[in-house]
Amino acid sequence: MGSYSSNYQRLVSYTKILASHVNHGRHLDALSLFHRLHASSAAALDAFVFPLALKSCAAAHRPLLGAAIHAHVTKLCFVSNPFVACAFVDMYGKCVSVSSARQLFDEIPHRNVVVWNAMISTYTHAGRVADALGLFEVMDVEPNTSTFNAIISGLSGLEDGSFKALSFYRRMGEAGLKQNLITLLALLRACVDLAVLNLIKEIHGYAIRNGIDSHPHLMSCLVEAYGRCGCIVNAQCVFDSMSTSERDVVAWSSLISAYALHGDAATALETFKQMEMEKVQPDGITFLGVLKACSHVGLADEALGYLGRMCMDYGVEATSDHYSCVVDVLSRAGRLNEAYEVINGMPVRATAKTWGALLGACRTYGEVELAEIAARALFELEPDNPANYVLLARIYASVGRHEEAQRMRREMNERGVKSAPGSSWVVYQV
Repeated sequence: MGSYSSNYQRLVSYTKILASHVNHGRHLDALSLFHRLHASSAAALDAFVFPLALKSCAAAHRPLLGAAIHAHVTKLCFVSNPFVACAFVDMYGKCVSVSSARQLFDEIPHRNVVVWNAMISTYTHAGRVADALGLFEVMDVEPNTSTFNAIISGLSGLEDGSFKALSFYRRMGEAGLKQNLITLLALLRACVDLAVLNLIKEIHGYAIRNGIDSHPHLMSCLVEAYGRCGCIVNAQCVFDSMSTSERDVVAWSSLISAYALHGDAATALETFKQMEMEKVQPDGITFLGVLKACSHVGLADEALGYLGRMCMDYGVEATSDHYSCVVDVLSRAGRLNEAYEVINGMPVRATAKTWGALLGACRTYGEVELAEIAARALFELEPDNPANYVLLARIYASVGRHEEAQRMRREMNERGVKSAPGSSWVVYQV
């Protein structure tokens, strides 16, 4: 009896260490410890150990080890344990395939809400939101907050899913379920896409009433959400309510981007200086906000300086979006040849956005030669976009080269490219 008690206490102790490794992302250490525990005959492993090992298998992408654990667990008859089953569904979905996870899910005899949530989350993480919705509708147990969180998060990540995400949020309330931090973070993405300021305020108020507002991640998301919707005052207030230690790179970048988005370049750049003084390391998103601020007010030399500092001082690799901002600000300033030199010197391929900035400025300044170069690049990148053909035709016409303008329109017709009629949309709230 004493030996069993000692072995059991040892297993409990090792399980705590295993959980610590997993929770802190030390997955290789976790798998090494699991291997030692499994090789030891001192105590039989229980249903608490296997979900931890499977979580590390998924994180470290070890499908063969996961399959070996599956075979062992099947012999021990632990597969019916909902937490073990949930871990298997998650591991197969991340390491093998979603169809393998679904096959295992269908074979589980007794599925509680945790198991259903695991399969729904597997679908949403794989971008198969329609399958997740279909599974949600046939659940034979009551969904809980985690179920709705998975669906709302999946819908918010779709290009046209924001309205549906809001609908599920309302449906969650009608079911009498309480929203948590995960719900609010997922929902804020949909609010930003739709610029629904009233709902952002509703989420903020709910967070305050329920003591969630102090979470740094939520605060940073609120700064971004308010800023994207044009409510700069609220964005600044939320930022000011955060302690210095809570103001991470996400919070600073969100505030800089908010000011840049709405044309207040001076405050955006001043905020960046404050960020540097606080010794917060900027990232690519931070510099994207800074460069956009420069672009909005034509600070071409400053934009070139920030691009240089980004690489030299902070070791942040410039992407096509950063170069697009620099090309845009140089083009707006009429420095078209410099903009073209930047494009030629880019270590990454120039995007349609980059060439489009140059083409638009060529019309403003009547630069036909560069316009032809930019337009031809755009014809390759987005051959079905009528705006590029029309813009080059107008540039030809503006300098009296009407034959070339007509040729462009003929080429547009020959390629079957048609101009789409103008349209607009509004959000109507009852």
